[in-house]
Amino acid sequence: MAVKDLTLTSPDLADGERIADVFAGQHGASTPELAVTGVPPEAVELALVCHDPDAPLPHGFTHWTLYGLDATDGPVTASAGRPGPNDDGGVGYVGPFPPHGHGDHRYYFWVYALSRPVEGEPSRADFLARYADAVVAQARLVATFSR
Repeated sequence: MAVKDLTLTSPDLADGERIADVFAGQHGASTPELAVTGVPPEAVELALVCHDPDAPLPHGFTHWTLYGLDATDGPVTASAGRPGPNDDGGVGYVGPFPPHGHGDHRYYFWVYALSRPVEGEPSRADFLARYADAVVAQARLVATFSR
């Protein structure tokens, strides 16, 4: 797997830094801008997942799944893909909203370069189970948030 070449960046999120309130659940939850570079030539599709492993739930909390993204370098926008389910019972991006006083939560924004397209809009768990063998590269950006 080519781990060093694929990168995920954002003008809105700094790796290891706090997420701005405008992207949080209680402040409108604007979708952060993201960009990917170094997409390997064998990739046919990109998928994006945002997950909070620090949520007080057995498997954390998935904030965003996005499938069907073009396997090219450039911006990753919600309108360019198929939104999948989040753990709030909806689809698309749901902003950070950890419990008050629960400390910093880490929000992992993962991009996966895949050797085959994702069918439908699977949950994060189903996506990882069904497409782990199709991941040819992956990258992440980790930001934090607390209330």
